[in-house]
Amino acid sequence: MPSMEPAVEKPQITIFDTTLRDGEQSPGCSMNVEEKLRMAQQLDRLGVDVIEAGFPIASEGEFQAVRLVAKSVRRPKIAALARCTTPDVEARGAGLEVAANSRIHVVLATSDIHLTAKLKMSREQCIAAACESVRLARTHCDDVEFSPEDATRTDLDFLCQVVQAVVDEGATTVNIPDTVGYTMPEEYGHIIRTLRERVRGIENVVISTHCHNDLGMAVANSLAAISAGARQIECTINGIGERAGNAALEEVVMAMRVRPTAIPLPPPS
Repeated sequence: MPSMEPAVEKPQITIFDTTLRDGEQSPGCSMNVEEKLRMAQQLDRLGVDVIEAGFPIASEGEFQAVRLVAKSVRRPKIAALARCTTPDVEARGAGLEVAANSRIHVVLATSDIHLTAKLKMSREQCIAAACESVRLARTHCDDVEFSPEDATRTDLDFLCQVVQAVVDEGATTVNIPDTVGYTMPEEYGHIIRTLRERVRGIENVVISTHCHNDLGMAVANSLAAISAGARQIECTINGIGERAGNAALEEVVMAMRVRPTAIPLPPPS
């Protein structure tokens, strides 16, 4: 039965599919090079805007898979993940040099628990590393996405500082990951609204969502972020991914398609 909702004009929402990278971490979903290419071709047929092809520095096979996808799939933007280290960023640049449209996606944890227990890094060192990696990535690619890993458990004042720093360095997309599936829709929306209010130049940057489903909130949180001003959703086919998985591509797309007036959008910044 067709939707009874009236047609409304909506801002463009970018669909960023990470089935080939985050989705592959789901048990039983590991793919070889040929399978990754076949999946990327199907994602292209679906019309996704960005395909995250993988994590090139992880292995030679992963590097070759990213290059093959970048060379063979020409319409969508092809992204590759990099930690905030020079070897990671250089590998991403090399893996994507054959792409028609490319993006380097740089990630660094920002929550105090990750900084102290995993990275052994101070907040000041975190900001310095993030800025250095975004600058380096920009030498390889004009389109650079930065993700403050575990953003939803990061002190909000510090998160604003990190986001401000990478925006100043030229990041074109800032992704706000709910890395451990911890947040709730109103909390997540509040984070997005706060960034829009407090970060200079954020109106020139795409704010992205990346939600995990540990508490069953990945799709709800993604839609809450859209209502708060985010304009990109990171998702996977069938919601596959590490632990309980990611936001499901088919669910977020159909929610926006079938219920366009039920997802309120804020005015432009």
